[in-house]
Amino acid sequence: MIRHDNRKKRLMLCIVFVIYLIGLVYFTVFCESLGRSPSVRSSGGPGCNLIPFTEIRRFWVYRDRLGMGAVILNLFGNVAAFIPCGLLLPHIFKRCTNAGSTVFFGLIISLLIECTQYMMNVGSFDVDDMLLNTLGAAIGCIICLSLDAAEKKRTEERCIMIRRIEFE
Repeated sequence: MIRHDNRKKRLMLCIVFVIYLIGLVYFTVFCESLGRSPSVRSSGGPGCNLIPFTEIRRFWVYRDRLGMGAVILNLFGNVAAFIPCGLLLPHIFKRCTNAGSTVFFGLIISLLIECTQYMMNVGSFDVDDMLLNTLGAAIGCIICLSLDAAEKKRTEERCIMIRRIEFE
């Protein structure tokens, strides 16, 4: 996916990725409007959910009480936040040239954010967030691979057309 003659494009994508990561860290760790201020839970520390689908189910079951805005922000926001990760990683890092490695690195980035929230006491460590984030990275990767395949097909078709014109 990475072409040697496309260093400027890769550099630009690296800059975009760094800006994306800064924004992601800001919204997941520091954004007070999203409840990211240090707070002590009733248990004396940050919350922790290690049981998959607990918070997803809670948000869905209590959607009338929580409001659809909260449900959309939590469920779809966690997915949408990591789609750029899946789109950008394959074009920046040589190790992310397949879906498995891209999704794995999306999971690692999500794990780092969840650990940071937990250690800074600005959120909870939630395995459901990691699942949704990883799903977002997978969706971004699928979009990336689909766009790359379409671009490759267009390039091959152009080469075939050029060859036909040369032989006529």
